[in-house]
Amino acid sequence: MDKLWQGDLHGALSGAADDFNSSIRVDSRLWRQDIKGSMAHAAMMAATGIITGADADRILSGLETILHDLDSGELEIDPSCEDIHTFVEKTLTERVGDAGKKLHTARSRNDQVATDLRLYLRDKATDIIKLLKELIGSIVSVAEENRDAVMPGYTHLQRAQPILFAHHVLAYAMMFTRDVGRISDGAKRMNQNPLGSSALAGTTFKIDREMTSGALGFDGYTLNSIDGVSDRDFCVELLSALSLVMTHLSRFSEEIVLWSSFEFGYVRLSDAFTTGSSIMPQKKNPDIAELVRGKCGRVYGDLMATLTMLKGLPLAYNKDMQEDKEAVFDAVDTVGACLSVFAPMVSSMTVCRDKMQSAARGGFINATDLADYLAKRGVPFREAYKTTGNVVNYCMKRGKTLEELTLDEYKRFSDVFDGTLYEDIDLAACVERRTSAGGTGSASVDFQINYLKSFIAN
Repeated sequence: MDKLWQGDLHGALSGAADDFNSSIRVDSRLWRQDIKGSMAHAAMMAATGIITGADADRILSGLETILHDLDSGELEIDPSCEDIHTFVEKTLTERVGDAGKKLHTARSRNDQVATDLRLYLRDKATDIIKLLKELIGSIVSVAEENRDAVMPGYTHLQRAQPILFAHHVLAYAMMFTRDVGRISDGAKRMNQNPLGSSALAGTTFKIDREMTSGALGFDGYTLNSIDGVSDRDFCVELLSALSLVMTHLSRFSEEIVLWSSFEFGYVRLSDAFTTGSSIMPQKKNPDIAELVRGKCGRVYGDLMATLTMLKGLPLAYNKDMQEDKEAVFDAVDTVGACLSVFAPMVSSMTVCRDKMQSAARGGFINATDLADYLAKRGVPFREAYKTTGNVVNYCMKRGKTLEELTLDEYKRFSDVFDGTLYEDIDLAACVERRTSAGGTGSASVDFQINYLKSFIAN
């Protein structure tokens, strides 16, 4: 089969080199975008008089049948073609004759592939945003169902202060809203049309780039033809945003793995999202969360591979850039798969409120509130802090909690203590008094839930 680039080259490419050079195994997924881009290009050429209306009708009709046949499965992509662009043009020419050979007028594979890739990733960005919003919705539902459940908040993985479980999981929902924002921002910059840049210098034909931009839903066209074919910033931006999505999913996965362990017991995962052991019948392994955590590194690798591929390239197009697709396709596939299983895993998990409450009682996590109690009664905070530390040490030696000490025992440490201290160190009260904006109090949690519901709806 003749190559699109055959030109004045007469020697055959070796079989090994031909296979190595081929990209159709990777870029075949761009068939829909390639056909849509070609249809817009053909219609523009007819409108500007570059080709006749009759030829354009044949091309458009042929492309429409190829699109239909690929959609229905009647036509299969030929893996012997070098790339998807070759396959579409070859199939078109077979179906409509010489008119098909006119399709490549006023364009190059360089601007063609750049256009296809932007169109494809624009669609994938939309899909991933939808999945992220579904995950946010799952988190909000779990938070609402357990909005008054108290658990220990942690720093350094040590019990620190009492918080609402809802407040904790909503922190992840906030991370995912930022992921939506990053992907949306990147998609806006991505949505510029490189078609018409040709190989690198533009074309001598009187093309209408505004027409093709409008037909393909682009916000405008790239203003420099060299940049139009050599820019892959949009891939890096999307990969960077996807890497952060995976960072957040991995952190959440780590907590789910910990929380579902016997040592914590804060949540129970549905059997639909766990596996057993081949020899230990009691095991219920959080494999889905662990796999998501593991796949984080894979997406990081896709980002680093793309950055490394680009870092030493002179302008304009270089064959190295063929490596962009495998990395970015792997990343969008991986993130999409992770999000697709993560949302239902979160929705179906059972929150063990009693276990959380028990853990909250046992870790002196209301010690800060005891210190605040003294400070609000005029004791300098550093002195209140030290006094509370002494009280905690006293409790630890006697196997008691702060709530279990008698008032007489408290009086040994400070005369400021009176019977009202028990109200101040009650765990639910500790949580509810944190009324500062963004805090763990119920009013703040309600505000967060309403904010997130509005975010999902928009």
